[in-house]
Amino acid sequence: MGIIKRHISAKSGGSAVTIIAEGNRFYGDTVISGKMHIDGTFEGSLHSTDDISIGRNGLVAGQIFAKTIYVNGRLEGEIICDNLHIEKGGTVNGRLCCAKLQIDNDGSFIGERTLPDALLAADVSERSKPKEQHSTYTSSELMIDNAMQLIDSLPDRITLTKQE
Repeated sequence: MGIIKRHISAKSGGSAVTIIAEGNRFYGDTVISGKMHIDGTFEGSLHSTDDISIGRNGLVAGQIFAKTIYVNGRLEGEIICDNLHIEKGGTVNGRLCCAKLQIDNDGSFIGERTLPDALLAADVSERSKPKEQHSTYTSSELMIDNAMQLIDSLPDRITLTKQE
């Protein structure tokens, strides 16, 4: 008896969850639709149209683009998302562009954060061009391209000190 039913479609329908289990390593550029959970290691570029969660044993290093990211493990690199939630024990180290940032007790963020206002302004200026000058980018591709330009223009290091 097989575990795959013949009458059930293999297509996700938007509700699939991609899982990288503990002990597994993935490298490269990946685009997914649906949610993703990572308890293993992922290095490279990860583009998601939905949420990504990084489990306690998970490590993601590279560029990550998603709607919402939940971090209980480690996230390092360039991050572009609508919402970032660093949970207890989670660590984020890198450049971040997000509208909402939530850090729980015992969560850690080391790096730079920018708000997406600069991205929205760039998107509005693109839309205000005459039609024949519009690029063939979709709005999400334009946002990613503008975010990458914004990230590249940031300083290499920012040090925060406590004022007395």
